Amino acid sequence: MKLDYIKTVIAIAISCLISYGFFVFTNNTNKELLSVGTLLFLSVTLICTLAIQLQSARTTTLVKTVSSIFFVCALAINLAFLFVEFKKEIYIILNGIVFLVYVLLTYSVSKHETKSSI
Repeated sequence: MKLDYIKTVIAIAISCLISYGFFVFTNNTNKELLSVGTLLFLSVTLICTLAIQLQSARTTTLVKTVSSIFFVCALAINLAFLFVEFKKEIYIILNGIVFLVYVLLTYSVSKHETKSSI
């Protein structure tokens, strides 16, 4: 696995700007949790979408596709939380489950491709 550092910095900067926008535009009492959760989830998915290069082109394409789908999904979930008052437990549970499903799918795709190429 190779990581392009310039694209990684760009992905983190984009995620920071989106997270800052969520922090500024919400009147929610949990605005810090929303912005930090958004930053973490979007950073990971956007880094995997933009900056990761795996051993085979097919694996890289599949991981980037899964990552971009989950980036859009995370953005939609966090946008929904932006406009409603929510309990922090619900936010943590929902984002945690979606993030773990993302990690599981990404891991499964990369391991399946590694085994099939041997």
